[in-house]
Amino acid sequence: MGLFLGRKQELSRLSRLKRLKKASLVVIKGRRRVGKSTLVQEFAKNKRLISLSGLPPAPGITQQKQRDEFGDQLCLELGLPRVSFSTWSDAFRFLGAQIGNEEIIVLLDEISWMGGLDPSFLGSLKTWWDQEGSKKQSLVLILCGSISIWIEKNILRNTGFVGRISLVIHLKPLSIQDSVSFLKMKGFSGSIYELLKILSVTGGIPWYLDLIDPKESADQNIYELCFEPASQLVNEFQTIFHDLFERKGELYRKILQALIDGMKTQQEIRDLIKLDGGGTLSDYMKNLVASGFVSEHYQWSFKKGAVGKQKLYRLSDCFLRFQLKYVEPYRDLIEQGSYKKAAAGKLPGWDSIMGFQLESLLLTNREFLFQTLGLDPSTIICDNPFVQTPTARKKSCQIDYLIQTKMNTLIICEFKFSKNELNSSILNELKEKSEALAIPRGFGKALALFHIGGVSAKVEESPRLYRVIDLRDLLQ
Repeated sequence: MGLFLGRKQELSRLSRLKRLKKASLVVIKGRRRVGKSTLVQEFAKNKRLISLSGLPPAPGITQQKQRDEFGDQLCLELGLPRVSFSTWSDAFRFLGAQIGNEEIIVLLDEISWMGGLDPSFLGSLKTWWDQEGSKKQSLVLILCGSISIWIEKNILRNTGFVGRISLVIHLKPLSIQDSVSFLKMKGFSGSIYELLKILSVTGGIPWYLDLIDPKESADQNIYELCFEPASQLVNEFQTIFHDLFERKGELYRKILQALIDGMKTQQEIRDLIKLDGGGTLSDYMKNLVASGFVSEHYQWSFKKGAVGKQKLYRLSDCFLRFQLKYVEPYRDLIEQGSYKKAAAGKLPGWDSIMGFQLESLLLTNREFLFQTLGLDPSTIICDNPFVQTPTARKKSCQIDYLIQTKMNTLIICEFKFSKNELNSSILNELKEKSEALAIPRGFGKALALFHIGGVSAKVEESPRLYRVIDLRDLLQ
């Protein structure tokens, strides 16, 4: 990928390791295509880097083939004759012999592929680190992978690595601002509406953004990336699921399918997928959250300012949601090249589709929302999508995004993605939500409207609205 943008915080955290004046063990996790290896390469500029990657899972890939590949890559980087290792202990000792006292970064990429087949891999790595690697003061060893579940279970929760890890980075998609800058640097000159359309589908994943053709419209790019039979992303969904979940992929798919139309409690998910009682669903949800595909949103008590037991789960990965909702149902037609409704924005209910997608995008960019509302994060008690369940005294109510501040103010945020101007009917819609939300005595409510297509003068000047935020102005 030619462009590198953002990641200032992550690069700063990595750079601080120099000041420790000792060897550092780093873990970087994050979903496929989010730019983990690219981050390491940027960090390693003007430094010596040895980058070694595991082989992708495939029939015939054995423990020995992973070790052979490790040796081949290492010798190719160092200009040495080919070597073969019968154990991982031998492999790590050979690696250590090539490392002197100079500043060096060693990247073990896709580590779950590299060591997942061999139960001795992690023990050999830990022993080598304790006995040799940790003694090399200028060494930064980075363990990197897309299978966050494997990393959580085998490294971060492994007692053998407790106290040894200097830094953990969970790499997220690029922010809205950096994603817009990325596309503009590529030469995309479409409107903010078009830019947000692209981001609502790609979710700020750098590799997906790099596939955008700046000479095509947003609609044409989305069609060619997601609906053309030969598209580079047409099999991306299946690849992600195979890599992450293997034999249990179908059950995980059902869970995500249950979330494509909105947030659900764990019990609602269980009922929808017809899963028997027991603790297994909790484990599956933890895995999806760890993978970065699902986010959990605690509901909370306004009066106490404390989270409760009730959790709502949301499909937070924009790309996966778009694939599940709008691509997978038509896969057979797409593969035959006969699904043309998506071309040039002709997908049925396009504005509605983009509304759901934009909401997901904004909720993964909360710092951006705080900035636009002029809020200091230290003044916020709780913030999340919010669902009020009906009782004898209160109506049901669902709010896109609710913020509670230390001043006992509840900011009700509404997201609207439409290229057409919003008229005064939106005021009645917001009024109904505000009146339905039950709050304690002494609390106040404020309404904030985020939009992309403009609003009528009556909406802009309405005293009911605390903020009217045009995303076009912020991202221009």
